Amino acid sequence: MTPAELSRTVRHAVCRAVEDGALRVAVPETVRVERPRPGGSGHWASNIALRLAREAGRSAAEVAGILGRHLEQAPGIARVEVTGPGFLNFTLADGSQQTLVRSVLAQGPAYGLPPAAEPSAHDAEPRAHDGELRERVWGETLARMGARPAPGERLGVVPAPDQELAVRLGTDEARWALLAAAAHDRPRIEGLLVQHERNPLFRVRYAHARAHALTRGARALGFTAEPAAPVDAPALTAAVADHPAAVADAARLRAPDRLARHLEAVADALLSFQHTVLPVGDEKPSAAHRSRLALAEAAGAVLAGGLSLFGISAPLHL
Repeated sequence: MTPAELSRTVRHAVCRAVEDGALRVAVPETVRVERPRPGGSGHWASNIALRLAREAGRSAAEVAGILGRHLEQAPGIARVEVTGPGFLNFTLADGSQQTLVRSVLAQGPAYGLPPAAEPSAHDAEPRAHDGELRERVWGETLARMGARPAPGERLGVVPAPDQELAVRLGTDEARWALLAAAAHDRPRIEGLLVQHERNPLFRVRYAHARAHALTRGARALGFTAEPAAPVDAPALTAAVADHPAAVADAARLRAPDRLARHLEAVADALLSFQHTVLPVGDEKPSAAHRSRLALAEAAGAVLAGGLSLFGISAPLHL
C-alpha cells in the first residue's frame, strides 16, 4: 500500500463512519499521512482524528478509536494503534513493499507528481540578465509541483542571486543552486561543477545513472526486475515511499528546497544499497536479486521525476 492509497483508505473510513452515524463531520477532501512522530509506532501515522475532534464534539482519542475500528479489516493494513492524544498509527501488511515498488515501476518518473506535472527533460536556460531570475525559476518549479499562487503573489523574501550565475555554472547547475537553497538563503554555488560526492547535484544525478547501470548489468546477466520478495532496505524503501509527500509538502509550503533534500536522501540510500543488487562472482541471479533490482529501479524513477520538476536533466550515463 502506497502513502496515497493509505490516505484514500483513511478517508473512506471517515466516509463510512459518517454514513453509519458514528461521526457527524464534513468528510475532508484529503487525509494526510506521514511518518510516525516520537512515541508513535508502525509505518505511517495520521492526525485526522485531531482535525475532526472539535467538529465531531468528541475527544480526538474517541474519534481515532471509531476510525480505527473501520480500518482494522482494510486490505493492506496489519494493525492500527492510537497513540498520544489521538494519532492513528498504521502497520502495513506483509507485501506492502512489493506493492509500493510495483506502483512506482508502473508509473515511472510520474510517480508522486501532480497530474499536470509531466516529466520534462529541460527548461529554457535561465537568463543571466534577468533581474528576477530566482523568483522566475521558483515560480515555474512550484507550478509544476501543483502549487497555485494567489493573483499577483511574489516570493518576496528570496534573495537575488549573482546575475552571472547561469553563465558561470550552466543551466542544470544554476537551477539546482537557485532551488536547493531555502528562501531566506543565498544560492550556494561552491563545488557544483565538481564531480564529487560532496556535490549534492552530482550525487543525485549519479545515483540515477547508477540505477540504469544496474539495469544494464542485470540484462547482461540474463535477468530483469521483479518485486517478488521483500528486500531488507528500510532507508531506501522509506525514501521511495515518502516521495509523493515530499513533492506535496514542497508545493504546499512553497519550498522547493525540501524536495532537493529529499532527492539527496533517496540518492544516498540508493548509493549505499547498490552494491547488493547484482550477483557477485559465481553467484546465480535469484528472486532476491530481481527484487533488489526492482527497488533500485523504483528509486531511479523517483530521482528522474524529482529532477524533472526542477527542470534538470537526468543523464543515463555519468
